[in-house]
Amino acid sequence: MIPAGNGFLREDFEITEEPTNTFYLDIDRDRIYGFTGGIDAMKQAIYLILFTERYRYIIFSRNYGVELEDLFGEPVSFVIPETKRRITEALLYDSRIENLEDFDFKVGRNTVIATFTAVTVFGNIPIERAVNF
Repeated sequence: MIPAGNGFLREDFEITEEPTNTFYLDIDRDRIYGFTGGIDAMKQAIYLILFTERYRYIIFSRNYGVELEDLFGEPVSFVIPETKRRITEALLYDSRIENLEDFDFKVGRNTVIATFTAVTVFGNIPIERAVNF
């Protein structure tokens, strides 16, 4: 039963974002220690999204990660726009990422290197991700 008459349900509520503190991943030394937050946690979240192949690990939601492996063997004219679309889709799922800007692609031997800027609630983060094709 819904309470009536006291106005409780009509009060204004203030919605606040929780801090994004998480364990610190030291990628260079293959270890986890301490905690990190803010822009460093955001960089780490972007790294994890871009290096987790979507649908591969059942521990992650079907919305987590990026699909890049199936681009192998495709022509570069297909790989570049598809990489941009897939990266954008994967990263914008995180509500802390507001936009992706300044995409640039460099084509190497069997590799496309995508560089771009992630506009987040913590500030702008330059990103680089290589895709084999």
